[in-house]
Amino acid sequence: MSQQFDPRITPARSDLAAEHLRGIVTAEKFVSGNTLSVITEMSDLLAQPKLDQSLQSQLLFGEQFVCLESKDGWAWGQSVRDGYVGYVRASALQEQTAIPDHWISSLRTPVFSQANLKSPIVGYLHRNSQIHISKTSDDYCHVGMGWVAKCDIQAINSPAEDWVEVAKTYLHSPYVWGGRSSFGLDCSALIQNSLQAAGISCPRDSDMQEEQLGKPVRTSDFTRGDLLFWKGHVGVMVCRDNFLHANAASMKTVIEPVSEAINRIEKTAGPITSIRRFS
Repeated sequence: MSQQFDPRITPARSDLAAEHLRGIVTAEKFVSGNTLSVITEMSDLLAQPKLDQSLQSQLLFGEQFVCLESKDGWAWGQSVRDGYVGYVRASALQEQTAIPDHWISSLRTPVFSQANLKSPIVGYLHRNSQIHISKTSDDYCHVGMGWVAKCDIQAINSPAEDWVEVAKTYLHSPYVWGGRSSFGLDCSALIQNSLQAAGISCPRDSDMQEEQLGKPVRTSDFTRGDLLFWKGHVGVMVCRDNFLHANAASMKTVIEPVSEAINRIEKTAGPITSIRRFS
């Protein structure tokens, strides 16, 4: 495969590639694949079909995955939402039976076995999970796994109004490399999750975000919503002086004075590489 293609978002191996890449990359076989949906709370996306691999990313309930190969219990393909390529457990996927009409708008919501808050909890769904309501009962909706509270969902065409406020709800969430949920997420997932909740498309990794989000500005007078980038790291200004980011130094998502963050991060990642601002 040509070096110009980013392997993280290019569904191509030497032996197999997506049909739309025919004539663009070299592979022994090209396939169109099947679009499947995630049926578990979330599913790990790995670089290789082995459980001992480092986490690359995660797929949330209801998100779509184009499966190009299913073999030995693993599915290889590409996330529809952000284009990330990798392996997920085949048992976490199935043919889509209904088109999502709502999304989980709260940080996370318990899924009950019945439309009753005292009924057993069968799992949790995280913000941005895609759901289809099959039936309702009082203050609850049935979404496939079970029942969730109506107050924790929004219609698919009703995004959050303020993505920075969304980002702030992840405060104190554990830092997990490759994570995409409130149970654990990394710096770029914090930005991605928050923007996606506001209906703004966002790539998965910080270097991709630095290339594609907002417009570059040269200033030390930060504004709420400014994205600050270092090599391998990103966070967002929540006001002129305070900075929100998921980071390994704290092993959680924190808000801290931006001057302190800049001084500390510079020691390991170097200086700020860019500031991106949404117009």
